[in-house]
Amino acid sequence: MKLLALLIGLLVERLATKLFHLRHLRWLDRLIDLGFRQGGRIATWPALISVIVLASALVAPVFLIRFGVGEIWFGFPYLILSIIILFFSFGPKDIGEDVEDYCRAIEDDDGEQIGVSSKRLSETDVPEDEMERIRMVEESVCIQANNRLFAVVFWFVLLGPVGAWAYRVTDLIRRRAGFNILCEDSPDLRMVSASETLHGLLAWIPARLTAVGYAMAGSFEGALHAWRSPDETEAVTLHEQSEQLLARVGLGALALQETPGESVADRGVRGVMAANGLVMRLLFIWAAAIAAMTLYGWSV
Repeated sequence: MKLLALLIGLLVERLATKLFHLRHLRWLDRLIDLGFRQGGRIATWPALISVIVLASALVAPVFLIRFGVGEIWFGFPYLILSIIILFFSFGPKDIGEDVEDYCRAIEDDDGEQIGVSSKRLSETDVPEDEMERIRMVEESVCIQANNRLFAVVFWFVLLGPVGAWAYRVTDLIRRRAGFNILCEDSPDLRMVSASETLHGLLAWIPARLTAVGYAMAGSFEGALHAWRSPDETEAVTLHEQSEQLLARVGLGALALQETPGESVADRGVRGVMAANGLVMRLLFIWAAAIAAMTLYGWSV
């Protein structure tokens, strides 16, 4: 049943692009902010406990519905619930669509749109140097593939719709905490750090499975060398460690060679398309692996 739900969920992910605005879930921001305020008032509690309580409260409705429907009607309600939860857990935007927007902006030589699409993929400020931007976008595709797709699939296979939604909830909390840093004069840094820690814990295993998958889907030698090479930037949190690993191994697996006479624009399009192709190949590998697990009864 999980395999069927996952295949349908991935199909919906590719086809229902006009509904992606529903996945931003802005209405949850008020609940998350309320949880931050309440958690910050309990100074005697570790901030991580407060964030876990907040995440559990947001996951609880899905948990109750999941075990409420059980396996009635031959599991059909469970299938529908899984598809709905997967739709809201993936994303919030499709990586392929973001890559297409970025390539279109480069081909149109639209500097403003290049910056917008680059920031949408990287979720950070875009460097002015074009080659640095190209490298950052390629890394971001490899990072976002885990955050938007593979980690959700991992937790869905492990814990069903509750697991997929739990991962997305921790990401929503982390994103909201980061937004509060930019918008508030005195954000609770304890809650921000705890939010990143909780999300980093849930992303740790799938990030490494994704990195292994990049080696299988691309240049194994390049990926292995990149994995063994430490990053020059010191990672403070588990979340940052996972992102740096995915960026290094992803670029290593791409093993892109410079082409003489190639323009910067052509190099940018070629690199991001190669990164997106790597992600798509890995998705097929994961689908085959999950199908094999289902066939042999390792996943129900």
